[in-house]
Amino acid sequence: MTFPTSPEAMSADWLGVVLGQQGRLKGFTATKVGTGQMCDSYRLTLDWQDNTEAPATVVAKCPSHDDASRNIAKLTGTYVKEVSWYRELAAASGVPAPRCHHSEIADDEVGFILILSDLAPARQGDQLAGLGLNGLVPCIDAAASLHAYLWNDPRLAQMPWLARDNGDLVRVLFPQLYLGFRERYAARLAPEILDVGAGIVAQLDAYLSREPAARTLVHGDLRIDNILFAPDGNACWLVDWQTLGRGSGAADLAYLVGTSIADPLDRAAADRPAFDHWIAALRARGIAPDPRALWDDYRIGALSGYFMAVFASMNVERTDRGDEMFAVMAERPARQALALGSLDLL
Repeated sequence: MTFPTSPEAMSADWLGVVLGQQGRLKGFTATKVGTGQMCDSYRLTLDWQDNTEAPATVVAKCPSHDDASRNIAKLTGTYVKEVSWYRELAAASGVPAPRCHHSEIADDEVGFILILSDLAPARQGDQLAGLGLNGLVPCIDAAASLHAYLWNDPRLAQMPWLARDNGDLVRVLFPQLYLGFRERYAARLAPEILDVGAGIVAQLDAYLSREPAARTLVHGDLRIDNILFAPDGNACWLVDWQTLGRGSGAADLAYLVGTSIADPLDRAAADRPAFDHWIAALRARGIAPDPRALWDDYRIGALSGYFMAVFASMNVERTDRGDEMFAVMAERPARQALALGSLDLL
């Protein structure tokens, strides 16, 4: 591996070259940003000699400093997926996302570097605080752009890195991880919330093998911690593409709504309006969706936030904020799944 995978390993000469400004970067400083637990991200403030057209800052995304996070990233191909998104799909997708200045990944699929445009003063969403339906509207539109891009497209089967769904690995790991999750959160989550996980375990094969009504490109972790918002809240950009895959766009949407809206009554009132807005946004992008079949996908997709909370919480570096975030990520979608009768559809 001949490229740096952390700011400490970067030189001003190397960074200037990858930004197309060879010999003009005098130096830079790095400040950690974001709350991601699968990767480490840094804002690089750039000190140029004379080029005012060059960016003042960029964001560097690197492997996690945590051994457990790097290990699960290798097992599931998460770093490969994010690098490949920027290399192969992002520019043509029409999805609001950072511009990628440079990307590299090592043969071991762990060492990587992304140099991305800095979208400041955009701010990261706050998973713990949550967000209401009105605030989610630009996110739903961005999701529709992503889902419309390769809707039922045969190219989905022609990208080996995207086809890595890790189903066999998940079948083995999830029941064990759920036991650890249930023990960790026994005092934090209500029994009926914990029991949703037991229901997923009992129907795991049906859940993982179910064919969606329409197959498309999905973000896979579409929650507001992975979205940057303009200061006025009227625009957003999707980030953190490590869970990119093929699946149901309606499940992606259910995950977004279920993990975002804190109050169960507010969320219940938002499920159908959010879905209808997404359907209209797909139609505006030239897609002819089947709302009835996709509504079933949405209902089952409510389980996906809980599923991710179990899987991720037991595999990444543990922090106080992370513990509460994963509890919320399980609790809110579990309430959604119970209200929508999600397990009954499997």
